[in-house]
Amino acid sequence: MTLILNNDDVALVLTMEITMAALREAYEDLAKGHAVCRPRIDIHIPTSDPKKTYQWGTMEGGSRAGYFAIRMKSDIIYEQEYEGTRTQEKYCSRPGLYCGLILLNEVETGVPLAILNDGFLQHMRVGADSAIGADYMARKDAKVLGMIGSGGMARTHIAAFRQVRDIERVQVYSPTRENREAYAREIGEKYNIEAVPVDTPEAAHKGADIVAGCTDATGKVIYGDFIEPGTHMTAIGGLLDETANGRVDVALRLGDANTPEGMEGLGIADEKVAYDAEPIEGTPEPQMRTRGKRSQGHRIPDRTVLLADLLADPGRGRTSDDQITFSERGNIQGAQFYAVAGRVYELAKEKGLGHDLPTEWLLQDIRD
Repeated sequence: MTLILNNDDVALVLTMEITMAALREAYEDLAKGHAVCRPRIDIHIPTSDPKKTYQWGTMEGGSRAGYFAIRMKSDIIYEQEYEGTRTQEKYCSRPGLYCGLILLNEVETGVPLAILNDGFLQHMRVGADSAIGADYMARKDAKVLGMIGSGGMARTHIAAFRQVRDIERVQVYSPTRENREAYAREIGEKYNIEAVPVDTPEAAHKGADIVAGCTDATGKVIYGDFIEPGTHMTAIGGLLDETANGRVDVALRLGDANTPEGMEGLGIADEKVAYDAEPIEGTPEPQMRTRGKRSQGHRIPDRTVLLADLLADPGRGRTSDDQITFSERGNIQGAQFYAVAGRVYELAKEKGLGHDLPTEWLLQDIRD
């Protein structure tokens, strides 16, 4: 049987501790050459609404440890501006619904083991990723977190950072007062820590040992003029401004996707590769996704160390409490999904969760 797991099933078995352990193992396998993945690939097709674009996205990876996964997303994307911040919004079918699926296969047999909703797992793996970077690069005594954003990613990030540092205070900024106040109340009560909503990005930066950008914005959200010596930065939504980039002493990149065999010139650090159908005449140029340009690669290439190199030589990371550091995932999303989805599958099987789908419905006797 092939197991169907929805987000509620995943949430019953996937903790932040389990997520981080699965990712650390995957990163070690990538460093050893025991795992493989490729960058995310997006395909964009115009819709009849000139403001909206269909986006199909996939990322995949697998390991000698036994699992292969592909994560697939089907979205209608569009941009909107709110209180001076431009964000990218998305939906499938209608606003409030989304389509993200993970197909998990067994390496030994090729059999499809499970199909999972990706929502809860996605939030967990992104938060875990940032915390792994902070574990290697943030000061050991980091206690104050400056959070830019108050959505789902901001919630998994505080859970993850608390796995690696003794966070005692969170100061959160997002453009909507009600959202940041609700986030602060929830986080303060849940973790019994000081959680303070602040009115400006500067106030979120002030005194912070770690500053995390967790927003839907792709503009600048972390500002170098506000960063204090010794701060660690990460941004899974939003960008560092030029001053912040310039102040980074050491940047950690968790990994680069594999280079295609025999095609060394195609090894890329880009976070994703996009293929666009020709836009409909008169369609406005998207501000957050410029046609004809590559996506971001190494953000700070001249000061970046890969995790594999850091594991071999810890001296290449932070060397003093005054250094300003940064961490980013890289383009290894595919490896994250096989690792975490594989662990979820094992735990769900143990607990008898999910719904069975006859595997023979997914197989055929005609050779393709």
